[in-house]
Amino acid sequence: MREHLGYATVAILGAVKQGNRFGLDIMRQTGLASGTVYPTLARAERSGLVRGRWEDRSVADRNARPRRRHYQLTPAGASALARSLERLETLTYPVRRALQKAGT
Repeated sequence: MREHLGYATVAILGAVKQGNRFGLDIMRQTGLASGTVYPTLARAERSGLVRGRWEDRSVADRNARPRRRHYQLTPAGASALARSLERLETLTYPVRRALQKAGT
C-alpha cells in the first residue's frame, strides 16, 4: 500500500483498531458505503495492514445469517495508521488554528 493512506483507509483502519470488526460494522462506524469498505479491506489485507478470518459456519447458521469475515489490525497496519494520523494532524492543524482565530 502507498506510503500515505487515503481518508477511507484511515477511517477503516481506525475502526478495525477498536477490535475485530466485520464489513457491516465498519460501514456503520465510518459511514462509508460497501463499495468503498470492501475493496479497501481487500487491498489492506493484501498489503498486510489487516488480517481477515471467516467466522465458523456454525455461528452464522445459529444466527440465521451469512458468515462474516472479521478483520484485525496487524502491527504493520497499526504503524501505518499512526503515521497517517500524524500526517493528517499536521495537514489539518493550520486550518483548525485559522478557524479558531476567526472565532469559528
